[in-house]
Amino acid sequence: MANITKKVSWTSRGDDAGGGEGTPLLNGSEEVRYTRQLSGVGGMFHIGRLSTVDLEEDVTSDEEARPTKSQRYGSVSTYPGSLQDSPKGRPEEIPHNEKLLSLKFESLDYDSSENQLFLEEERRMSYLGFRCLEISRWVICGLIGFLTGLIACCIDIAVEKLAGVKYFVVKQNIEKFTEVGGLSISLILWAVLNSSLVMVGAITVAFIEPIAAGSGIPQIKCYLNGVKIPRVVRLKTLVVKVFGVICSVAGGLAVGKEGPMIHSGAVVAAGVSQGRSTSLKKDFKIFEYFRRDTEKRDFVSAGAAAGVSAAFGAPVGGVLFSLEEGASFWNQMLTWRIFFASMISTFTLNFFLSIYNNKPGDLSSPGLINFGRFERAVSLPVFQGMLYVHRPCLQVMEAMLVAAVTATVSFSMIYFSNDCQPLGPDQSEDYQLQLFCADGEYNSMATTFFNTPERSVRSLFHNPPGSYNPGTLGMFTVTYFFLACWTYGLAVSAGVFIPSLLIGAAWGRLFGILLPTVTASGSIWADPGKYALIGAAAQLGGIVRMTLSLTVIMVEATGNVTYGLPIMLVLMTAKIVGDYFVEGLYDIHIKLQSVPFLHWEAPATSHWLTAREVMGAPVICFNRLEKVGTIVDILSNTSTNHNGFPVVVPVAASDEPGKICGLILRSQLIVLLKHKVFVELARSRLTQRKLQLKDFRDAYPRFPPIQSIHVSQDERDCMMDLSEFMNPTPYTVPQETSLPRVFKLFRALGLRHLVVVDHDNRVVGLVTRKDLARYHLGKHGLEELQLAQT
Repeated sequence: MANITKKVSWTSRGDDAGGGEGTPLLNGSEEVRYTRQLSGVGGMFHIGRLSTVDLEEDVTSDEEARPTKSQRYGSVSTYPGSLQDSPKGRPEEIPHNEKLLSLKFESLDYDSSENQLFLEEERRMSYLGFRCLEISRWVICGLIGFLTGLIACCIDIAVEKLAGVKYFVVKQNIEKFTEVGGLSISLILWAVLNSSLVMVGAITVAFIEPIAAGSGIPQIKCYLNGVKIPRVVRLKTLVVKVFGVICSVAGGLAVGKEGPMIHSGAVVAAGVSQGRSTSLKKDFKIFEYFRRDTEKRDFVSAGAAAGVSAAFGAPVGGVLFSLEEGASFWNQMLTWRIFFASMISTFTLNFFLSIYNNKPGDLSSPGLINFGRFERAVSLPVFQGMLYVHRPCLQVMEAMLVAAVTATVSFSMIYFSNDCQPLGPDQSEDYQLQLFCADGEYNSMATTFFNTPERSVRSLFHNPPGSYNPGTLGMFTVTYFFLACWTYGLAVSAGVFIPSLLIGAAWGRLFGILLPTVTASGSIWADPGKYALIGAAAQLGGIVRMTLSLTVIMVEATGNVTYGLPIMLVLMTAKIVGDYFVEGLYDIHIKLQSVPFLHWEAPATSHWLTAREVMGAPVICFNRLEKVGTIVDILSNTSTNHNGFPVVVPVAASDEPGKICGLILRSQLIVLLKHKVFVELARSRLTQRKLQLKDFRDAYPRFPPIQSIHVSQDERDCMMDLSEFMNPTPYTVPQETSLPRVFKLFRALGLRHLVVVDHDNRVVGLVTRKDLARYHLGKHGLEELQLAQT
């Protein structure tokens, strides 16, 4: 094994900066302040001290059986024997901080390894073979759309049935006790039903699969960005997600089922594209070519788009959502395949819903959210409860408490409301409450609270003028706003789309009602429902900061392009105003989880940083012909979890770094060790099956841990030839390359490792995701985030 131990002297630093095995920027041994004035840029720039915060905890994940000690910010380390043991004291709860960068998240290998096995397979494949692969991609996208639409249909029917039974029972009870007294029984019944449904959903999430909590959109954004989120696309996650969102929505929480549909579509895509289920240990022996991160990424993008399409009936909006919010890679053919998946998803959902509604020929239902046809004419604060409540039992109790409080507040608002409206043919609510209103009238407050959120949104959009008085809308907006704030972050599967739309529709309709009062004539400018549509778009856009995709989604959901311009104007305004104060909700969520998320561009003031100042050094390298015992020792070192190792040609001087000749991954080395691909064994056997790419694909994505591979003492003395399996053309950059240029290469090419070389092509360092993600443009200039084993 070749270890690079050469000290690197940084330019523009003092003599002390180049000493030791690392640099002050990397080892946190001292604080380095830069007061360099850049031409054309005003102000001074400051690099804060980088300290490795020791917040390590045991991570038990069935994704990796080996002890999951997180990969450092680079695939680098000192000599294996010189690594210090981690401290024994570990906190029970991990503090979250926006100045923290977690080391537990690893990256995905979006860059294909073009080794000899890969090139030989590509050369053997005929033109017909490539055409069959392309057809297979279309077939997979069709299956993704079909299954996503089918899941959406099941969710919608289940929610409507459960909510219908709940509201019918409570409505009958309220009507029974309105005149004779005893409405407290109705309140208790409503609270118990809500709490029971939410309890079941919270138990499945908290005890079975915690990653299924929330909408899942931030996790899918991270996955498409190249971050490996454990268990995010598992079959168990999908089952818990679907069951949990049914319980949480039917349980009356201020949540929606649209966000989880996007996560569900992504999980479906990840499973279908592999042609097998690792959870069920069932291999269908199909789609084996697509068992790698690069191909799975494209299909997950299609699944997310299919989820949007099923939720909103917006195929084009689904494609734009996947592009705007998630995708890290895009091309024209991928666009068409994603659009195809979205169309199939919408068609499947509408087909089965039309059969369920006894209208087999009606396929016009636009997804789960039917905004209806419109005729011509600020960011949400978040109480991140999940960051402070860690025990599953307490998480379930918290969710039940919120459900009970939501039912109590809703009942109280309906009870004390005196907004009675006459029944008419335009009212389409299924659960109208008369309560203390006269015969032929209904309680208007009950229209908003005593319904599923989707039905409440439609009521605010389409009920005729005069259906709500300003006081009702004002009280509902404020109350539901705080309920939504409290609900977000619970250990339940739930989304924020519909609560945002409902809040925005309420204050938008209120604005439309109050607008004539400030004019001299007092005439109504437009139907208040139109203002509800604009307010809903503004509220949701201010929370998630979507612009183009949300505009198309709203236009497709309403079926009228006339409102495209005003919707785009309010969305642009909401984004500009929101970005001035704080990031979008999903970005806040990602930052609170300390995920090394890479945005599209490097920090604006980072041009004076070079690759040698951000890279990790020294680097563990292998020779082309390496000793098996050396490889096993390095992979078994629990203090590191490096994924990529440069392969070098050693030079004459032993203390000089070797010249780069390739890059090999941990997963590849594990497969080679598992199959005993040793030089001595190959020579001693008369016939030996040649290792193929199928062997690597069969082990993907849950490669066996190094501890499960037995290597005898005699085998440790054998040699392993890495020439055939390494990537002989890894991406490299000179050490003088600026950080923005490194960032652009890393982000655009979907890299996991970027080798830094000197003028003689010798390896001097390695850049990984965390080397780039830790730089942050803060209030005091360019800063470095702290690194923690969380």
